[in-house]
Amino acid sequence: MNQETARPGVHLYFYCHARARHAGILVSEWLLEQAKRHALGGGSVFRAIAGFGRHGVLHEEQFFDLADDLPVKVEFLLTEDEADQLLQLARDAGIDAVYARSPAHYAVLGNT
Repeated sequence: MNQETARPGVHLYFYCHARARHAGILVSEWLLEQAKRHALGGGSVFRAIAGFGRHGVLHEEQFFDLADDLPVKVEFLLTEDEADQLLQLARDAGIDAVYARSPAHYAVLGNT
């Protein structure tokens, strides 16, 4: 069955440091696990090669002392309700991260 009909949704991005932890696990892993546990679509984690955030500290691969705490982006393609649910789970848990939310249209290419 071909599912190439695009549907409206949300592209939800979370930004945190690679070493950031919540409840003993990495924040990026916690977000993925919550989305999976609540059947909220798929997510991916991407590591930056350099970046700085709200605290103004520059992290780059070339600085050995900061290289293991590079920024990561955790992103999801979700429905509006799923995005609201994941954001609420993160708020309730006290996750320390920055997020961005933008409209998206997404579909599956090929047969599944």
